[in-house]
Amino acid sequence: MSEIIHIKTIAEVHQVMGVPAPKHPLVSIIRFNDMPHNVEYGNSRIMSDLYLVSLKDGVSGSMGYGRNSYDFTDGTMIFTKPNQVMTPESKEIDSDSKGWLMLFHPDLIRKSELGKNIDTYSFFSYELHEALHLSEDEKSTLTILADKIEAEYNQNIDKHSQKLIISNIELMLDYCTRYFDRQFYVRTNLNQDIISGFELFLKDYYLSDKPDNLGLPTVKYCGEQLNMSPNYLSDLLKKETGKNARDHIYTYIVDKAKNKLLGTTESVSEIAYGLGFEYPQHFSKLFKSKTGMSPVKYRSLN
Repeated sequence: MSEIIHIKTIAEVHQVMGVPAPKHPLVSIIRFNDMPHNVEYGNSRIMSDLYLVSLKDGVSGSMGYGRNSYDFTDGTMIFTKPNQVMTPESKEIDSDSKGWLMLFHPDLIRKSELGKNIDTYSFFSYELHEALHLSEDEKSTLTILADKIEAEYNQNIDKHSQKLIISNIELMLDYCTRYFDRQFYVRTNLNQDIISGFELFLKDYYLSDKPDNLGLPTVKYCGEQLNMSPNYLSDLLKKETGKNARDHIYTYIVDKAKNKLLGTTESVSEIAYGLGFEYPQHFSKLFKSKTGMSPVKYRSLN
C-alpha cells in the first residue's frame, strides 16, 4: 500500500508542486505553466484538508481517485473536497498551458453563507470520470473569476478582501452548477440509458436475495453498481425526472408494496421484511408518507 501524504495547508501544496510560497494562507490560484513542466509524484497518495477546483488545459497525464485512474483532457474541470484521497500521476505541462488550480481552506468560508451552503455543490463529491467539460467561452468565464481572486489577494489586504474573494469563489461555483446542468441536458440520450439501467438494477435487486442479505438498496450501493458516485446519480435523475435517486428507490419500493398488499395475503410485517426493512414500522411510515394512508388502510380500501 502506498504512503498517504496528509496535506493540511496551502503552503504545503505549493511546496509539493514546486511553486513559490502562497500570497494568502487560506486561498491560492496556481497556474500550471508556473509549475515544473515534468512533474513526478512517485507512488504516494495525497489527502488534503482543502477544497480544490482545477481547470485542466494544456496538461497531459492522469490522476487516480478511489480505485480508478482518469485521463484528463483540455477543458476538463474537476472538484475535490477535504479528506478525499487522490493519486497524482506523472504529467506533462505545455509551456502555453492556460490551466489553473484553485485551493481554499474551509476556514476561509467558515463564517460566510458559502460556508453554510458549500455542501449544496454536490459536484465536490463526484468521481473524476464525472468531470465537467467546458467550452472555450465557459473556460474563459471561469478563468476571469480565477484572475479576480488572484488579483484580490495579491494587492494589499483590507476589510473587503475576504468578502470579495469568497464572492468570486461562490460565483465560480454557481457558474459550474449552470455548466453541469448544460452537460446533463446535452447528454440526455445517454442519461436516459442510465435511468433505464437504474430501473433495471432495482428490478434485478428485488428478484434476488439481496433484500434479505443487504436490506434496502442505498443510493451509495446503487451508484457503485452503476459505476458512478451517489451524488452524480442523484443529480442526473433529478435533472431528467424531477426526482432524486432516493425518491426513485422509495417509489419503486412503495409500488412493489402495493402489489403485495393487493395480490398476496402476506402480513404487513412479512411484506416489510421481504422488501428489506429492518423494522416494519419504518415501512409503514414510508408507505404512509408516499400514499397518505397506512398499508392496512390501503389494503382495506382496495
